[in-house]
Amino acid sequence: MSDRILIVDFGSQVTQLIARRVREAGVYCEIWPFDKVEKRIEDFAPKGIIFSGGPASVMADGAPRAPDMIFRLGVPILGICYGEQILCQQLGGRVEKGEDREFGRAFVHVKEKCALFEGVWAPGDEHQVWMSHGDRIAAIPSGFTVRGANASAPFAIIADDARRFYGIQFHAEVAHTPDGAKILGNFVHKICACKSDWTMSAFQAAAIKKIRTQVGMGRVLCGLSGGVDSAVAAKLIHDAIGEQLICVFVDTGLMREGEAGEV
Repeated sequence: MSDRILIVDFGSQVTQLIARRVREAGVYCEIWPFDKVEKRIEDFAPKGIIFSGGPASVMADGAPRAPDMIFRLGVPILGICYGEQILCQQLGGRVEKGEDREFGRAFVHVKEKCALFEGVWAPGDEHQVWMSHGDRIAAIPSGFTVRGANASAPFAIIADDARRFYGIQFHAEVAHTPDGAKILGNFVHKICACKSDWTMSAFQAAAIKKIRTQVGMGRVLCGLSGGVDSAVAAKLIHDAIGEQLICVFVDTGLMREGEAGEV
């Protein structure tokens, strides 16, 4: 079984990009909503956890939170944007409303060494990142130290090396942070010690084998809309069981011109 990373989703528009960067690093990962984690996480047994960003304010009533048991699992955690803020708040730090929302290109000054950017950034460097946040961290929890900052985000990079908990205010997953993929690679490889032994082709082969075992000599009915999800499902099932699959498409009359015929 390949090593696994769990991405806890707090509603960011770019959570899927986190998964893409992790998979590009050769590591298997899954995205779960924050409120669906607790019952399944022990069976999943991740070697590391990433908290995504999100549109909410951590100070709002009913704001998404991570299950407290996550912090007792003994695995590394990386919080991104909202994920860093909720990491701080739940561990005893403090978040406050920022004077101005920061959105767009920014530059982070590297203050101290950190395993997150080992071999990528050095103390004294200044590097481009992509910020998108309104609240900001006002105080970090006990055990954390600041590793990077800028004027609007004095706790832009924080780390607790003993617990292997890390937080970044910027979005490492987007292309506008040029070194972001390397930072996420450091997290999954150097901090979580994940092997780069997962590929999409291996996942495809495993999925096909599982479908064949599950279906046996039975038949499968697939609702095929033509979208990515149903098309990929239909392709995998067809590769597994061939003519035992029947795909059904319903032309509602609401498709683009010629699109129903393409499907």
